[in-house]
Amino acid sequence: MPVYPTRLHYSAEQIVWQEVPGEVALAYTITGCPVGCKGCHSVDSWPVGSGEPLTQEHLQQQLQKYRGLISCVLFLGGEWQPTALLKLLKQVKNEGLETCLYTGYENVSIALREQLTYLKTGPWIAARGGLESPTTNQRFYDLRTQQLLNCEFQTGE
Repeated sequence: MPVYPTRLHYSAEQIVWQEVPGEVALAYTITGCPVGCKGCHSVDSWPVGSGEPLTQEHLQQQLQKYRGLISCVLFLGGEWQPTALLKLLKQVKNEGLETCLYTGYENVSIALREQLTYLKTGPWIAARGGLESPTTNQRFYDLRTQQLLNCEFQTGE
């Protein structure tokens, strides 16, 4: 079992428009992912402690920088360090923004769920495809309503 630093680290920080339906999100790819999905497009995020530290101060600077432009903060991973992730989720919610977590696990703790607006669950399985595929094993939920939003990613072709 890997030993994790006391705070989250990220390998990428970007503004995204398609990962959370109806939201403009500031997205962080969190490093140290223990899932290791075959065919993962973010293998650079696997090494524990790689990337930049995601401090509350840095997050606050980015929230101020993008105030009025973003509506959500998306964490691509981080659930393996729930204490650190919870602090950041609470900080985001205190700023009046929505929160989202993409996890390769099928479930996350109740404590994390209570701080999330949206949750994507399930490992990447190439043969099943991602959220855009009707055969995907992954699920995207609006936790406010418990509604499954996979249809928002599928074009119906």
